[in-house]
Amino acid sequence: MLPTFMSGILNIQFRFIRMRNIAMVPGLLALLLTGVLFYVIYHKPQPAPAVISADHSNQFTTDHLRMAYFNLDSLEAHYQYFKDVLDQVKSKENEMNSELSGMEKNYQKKISEWQKKAPTMSQTESQEAQQEYAQMQQNYQMRKQTLQESLMKHNEDLKTDIRRKIEDYLKEYNKSKGYNYIISYDANSFIYLKDTANNITDDLVGGLNAAYKKK
Repeated sequence: MLPTFMSGILNIQFRFIRMRNIAMVPGLLALLLTGVLFYVIYHKPQPAPAVISADHSNQFTTDHLRMAYFNLDSLEAHYQYFKDVLDQVKSKENEMNSELSGMEKNYQKKISEWQKKAPTMSQTESQEAQQEYAQMQQNYQMRKQTLQESLMKHNEDLKTDIRRKIEDYLKEYNKSKGYNYIISYDANSFIYLKDTANNITDDLVGGLNAAYKKK
């Protein structure tokens, strides 16, 4: 029993090295960066409804269609609330990784103690150590999952808030503009030609920042 446990103890350190790789979760900033993109994905403009002419039943008319756009990249770069949200996400992610790292260090300390005692451990002590190690692994994974879920919910709430702020501002903005559609534009958009006269990015960024400063 002792040789088997000694072999297991010597391998524990390598198993925790793999756990360390699991601990450092992938950067979740990309999730937040899609906060505004979420607005685009779920609010893609639909084709304008067909208006049938009395004289030309097979033709569409868009004489009264008005459309504007804003640059998504510029919004992300200059909207102060968006930048503050990124800082919040970085901070929360760092807190999570710091806590997991602290747990790992404590476990590593315990493993080192077992490695020193392994040659003189009794069968009962060996079994107790194995049970404690299994409990350590379970506690670590449960805490990691809890932290990740909390971070994910935090990011989703921020995405929703950004989207709501943009929508609320554009609703007020459009009362005096009368656009049928206001869409976002970035390098991956389906738009290949745009008229700069209908670019409302500056209005949107200025209005959002002004509202944010008031709060």
